[in-house]
Amino acid sequence: MTLRYTRDHQWVRQDGQDLATVGITEHAQDVLGEVVSVELPPVGKHLDQGEIAGSVESIKAAVDVSMPIAGEIVEVNEALLAKSELANRSPMEAGWFFKLRIANPGQLAALLDEPAYRQFSAEN
Repeated sequence: MTLRYTRDHQWVRQDGQDLATVGITEHAQDVLGEVVSVELPPVGKHLDQGEIAGSVESIKAAVDVSMPIAGEIVEVNEALLAKSELANRSPMEAGWFFKLRIANPGQLAALLDEPAYRQFSAEN
C-alpha cells in the first residue's frame, strides 16, 4: 500500500497493482470546516491528472476536487454522498471520495510522500 499526497491536500492510496482510493486530507477538512455536500464523478468516466473530478462544499467555501492522477473512476463512496460529514469525521478512512483504475503509475510516484506533505502543509 502506497500513500501519497497532492499540493491540493488530497491523499491517494494505492490499493493493489492498478487501483487507488482518493480523498481529502485531515488538513483540508480542518481548513474547510464542516462539509455540507460532496459531488463525485460518474463511475466509468476517465479523467486526466488535474481534471476536475468533483467538489466539496463546506460552511466556509466550495472547492473543486481534481484528479491527483489519471484514471478511470471505478467506484464512488455512496455513504459520503448520503452523509457528507464523513469527510470531517474520518477523511482518511470512511470519508474517502472515489476509487480509480490507475492509468499512469508514474504519476503516483511523483506525488508527495508523507514527510514531504507534512512539511508542505505546515508551510501552507
